[in-house]
Amino acid sequence: MTVERIGPPLTGGERETLRAFLDFHRATLAMKAEGLSDEELRLQSMPPSTLSLLGLVQHMAEVERAWFRRVINGEDIPLVWSDEGDYQVAYDASGSTGAEAFDAWQTEVEHARRIEEQAESLDVTGHQARWGEDVSLRLVMLHMIHEYARHNGHADFLREAIDGSVGA
Repeated sequence: MTVERIGPPLTGGERETLRAFLDFHRATLAMKAEGLSDEELRLQSMPPSTLSLLGLVQHMAEVERAWFRRVINGEDIPLVWSDEGDYQVAYDASGSTGAEAFDAWQTEVEHARRIEEQAESLDVTGHQARWGEDVSLRLVMLHMIHEYARHNGHADFLREAIDGSVGA
């Protein structure tokens, strides 16, 4: 997989800018995992944490699915890795392959892009059952940018520990 990462526009509308920043962070996660074997992708951080790059990819597939498909689109579907709705299950990459995780993640990203593009505006709302509140697409996109940015920081450390690669 060759990752192309395009920087966000320096000028532009709100929706275009949010979309670009989200795609920038998606590409950053993919770049952090690029060129690694399944074994390397499964390498865990410092105990007691079991965090791995593969686990991060699986987690972000769950997050994309939850926020865009379940919340904004109102789809009644289970999580990818847990029928019980346990988000922590996705972090366990011990039985996963990079191909499976990236296929699931890319599928959820494609769904998310379609849902966002088809939404009339950033003011479209969906129900976040865990909070018992309605939320706007704007909030979801900002939350997703925040989620990726935070986890991309983790990915920086994980990748550096694997082969010394830094930056993105």
